[in-house]
Amino acid sequence: MLTNEQVLELLKEAGVLLNGHFLLTSGRHSDKYMQCAKIFVDTKLSEKLCAELAELYRGDNVEIVIGPAVGAILMSYEVSRQLGLPNIFTERDAAGEMCLRRGFEIQPGQRVLIVEDVVTTGGSVKEVVKIVQDMGGVVVGIGSIVDRTGGKIDFGVPYKSVLSMEVLSYEPDDCPICKTGAPLVKPGSRKVN
Repeated sequence: MLTNEQVLELLKEAGVLLNGHFLLTSGRHSDKYMQCAKIFVDTKLSEKLCAELAELYRGDNVEIVIGPAVGAILMSYEVSRQLGLPNIFTERDAAGEMCLRRGFEIQPGQRVLIVEDVVTTGGSVKEVVKIVQDMGGVVVGIGSIVDRTGGKIDFGVPYKSVLSMEVLSYEPDDCPICKTGAPLVKPGSRKVN
């Protein structure tokens, strides 16, 4: 298994870890952003990191892997490939609700591993947990490449990550970076303010 330091170095080399003033999906601000989509540009890197995650759940009798779109589509595929299992993904409908589409199903009693590239507040993961449980599936665990909470988040089921680090984030009204006048950037777009 790779150490946190080794994983962090791989992510820095791949341009995944960014420094600045970022607007996170949660609406919070942070001086660091993990652009985990860049992991999947490099097939060898994604294979290595997803293999690390798959190993954490190999002995847990997982039957299917699921991840929320868009960030975890490729990841759920690669983790499931490593485990030799089927995979599916959730996505948002026109009203913005997370759901299963495309004929994907979870069978009652099916043992499900939920994966996400990076966890900050866990909002998307919690929505997927609800979908799995509403369909009668059993959430065996949740796995991510990056846990930005430093292990502080509790989903009520086992949660394991390849890299765990505490990255501070702030409510917009209480953001010390805003006070410096640094431009706010929504990753993947131009500055917000």
